[in-house]
Amino acid sequence: MPKSQVRKKKVYTPPTDVRPTATAATRKPSPVWLPILAVALIVFGIGWLVVYYLSEQAYPVAAWGYWNLAVGFGAMVASLAVLSRWR
Repeated sequence: MPKSQVRKKKVYTPPTDVRPTATAATRKPSPVWLPILAVALIVFGIGWLVVYYLSEQAYPVAAWGYWNLAVGFGAMVASLAVLSRWR
């Protein structure tokens, strides 16, 4: 039995109104300080919480009470916000 002919498909080109803009390709990479800041915030937050728990809530700032937890976890959440800008 003879083999049928193979048809060549045309290359698909999307319409001009649907194409993505060139701004996504022209974005610059992140500055060097950005991941360093994120890691520093994570280490600071964990360190703050460890000191708070190991000192039986006397340090870093005894007058703040449970707000020390907010400072530690806030630093870690801030690092997530910084890392969302990383490319």
